[in-house]
Amino acid sequence: MANKGPRRHLKRLPAPANWKISRKIKKFTVRPSPGPHAAETSLPLLLIVRDILGYADNAREAKKIINMGKILVDGVKRKDYRYPAGLMDIISIPDTNESFIVLFDNKGRITLKKINNNNAKLCKIRNKTVIKGGHIQLNLHDGRNQIVKVSDPKNPTEDVYKTGDTILMEIPEQKIIDHIPFEVGKLAYITAGKHVGDLVKIVDIEKRKMYPDIITLETEDGTQFKTVKDYVFVVGDEKPVIELN
Repeated sequence: MANKGPRRHLKRLPAPANWKISRKIKKFTVRPSPGPHAAETSLPLLLIVRDILGYADNAREAKKIINMGKILVDGVKRKDYRYPAGLMDIISIPDTNESFIVLFDNKGRITLKKINNNNAKLCKIRNKTVIKGGHIQLNLHDGRNQIVKVSDPKNPTEDVYKTGDTILMEIPEQKIIDHIPFEVGKLAYITAGKHVGDLVKIVDIEKRKMYPDIITLETEDGTQFKTVKDYVFVVGDEKPVIELN
């Protein structure tokens, strides 16, 4: 049997639960392209343009808008209607002078929040490696890699970054303009679990060797709860360094 290539459609009923789409109106929806975010944590641009923003009445109109290069993700024109936009991505529409950040609502569904500043993006450091020349490669949550040049590999003073930290990156230049360490007292955004979408304060970090670290957090009303480090995305000190609420 001939290879028909990757499937471009996905049935609506088994689509990820955090997609804010109607399940019974039509049988199929759009399958996201392989990209920087997993299908469970991202939305194809077509669904953002048509279903979330309402700038198109149907798929044909949405595809035309996207193909004309009118939608920017992190400052770059994306013409693939299946391109997956995910957590903390910045969606910009120059024609309407609007920008949005991709977040989760309190039910864990992918949503967009309108923002004013579209020149910077928060990226969580998933892990880091040493590459040729002793330079540091930061592997970020959105699939990109950021190289930190060091002047002396034996004494890499430029390497102040740790796994779990967050960097503020200028887009589309991809230049690091700020660094938020993962530590007690920082403000964090919860990306999964019962408190998804909440802004909370880190009050304790329980280090564990064989298992993920356990983080104790405090909500604005003083309620404390615990979750794993993977669900915690540091975003600032007393307030987020970019608009989140």
